[in-house]
Amino acid sequence: MNEKVLAVRDVTKVFEEGRQRVHVLKGITMDVAKGEVVALEGPSGSGKTTLLSIMGCILTPSSGELEVAGRRVGAADAAALREVRRRSIGFVFQQYNLFPALTALENVEYSLNVRGTRGRAAHDEAKRVLERVGLAERAGFLPRDLSGGQKQRVAIARALAGSPPVLLADEPTANLDTAVGGQILDLFQQLAKSEGRGVLVVTHDPNVRRIADRVVGIRDGQLVTDGVEQEAA
Repeated sequence: MNEKVLAVRDVTKVFEEGRQRVHVLKGITMDVAKGEVVALEGPSGSGKTTLLSIMGCILTPSSGELEVAGRRVGAADAAALREVRRRSIGFVFQQYNLFPALTALENVEYSLNVRGTRGRAAHDEAKRVLERVGLAERAGFLPRDLSGGQKQRVAIARALAGSPPVLLADEPTANLDTAVGGQILDLFQQLAKSEGRGVLVVTHDPNVRRIADRVVGIRDGQLVTDGVEQEAA
């Protein structure tokens, strides 16, 4: 059995809205294995962004367990969750979230600084991961001088910095045309297969299915298979 780098067990999330309790997640159980690409699909309001935020240690579940890189973190405090994010999780966002005044290299270096790597070590690692995503020649460019696909490659390089075992991508191809989006998807697949990372892609893009090892659907806070809701574990 493949090693699990990310696992949620019977996870629920309830938000308080005035006097109402909104059950956004209703007993989610799923895994992401080392070397695997998992696509998470669902309409707006299905709970996929909340689930991604819990998996990324941004939100805490109302109940259930979360395990990241072999560490149980479901009940961890805020400081412990920050440490898990720094060491074990790389994020790739739809809007790239690059610092406009920093070059591609500096954006990646900053990510390493946050993770505790500084100076020459950060500089060399940033160069290495930019080369890994095919942007070595654009290291000195500001985001405004990069294409959408190049910006997303910088975002991926930043997520790779520090070698986290888990990559979480939120609609990473939404702002890209089909050809460039396909190149980004190929890169995710390469990162999973050649480097053994677990990759979870939240998406509306049907092209993600081409590179996914598994496709997981979510509707109304529950996982679905062929349109049928799975019972909570």
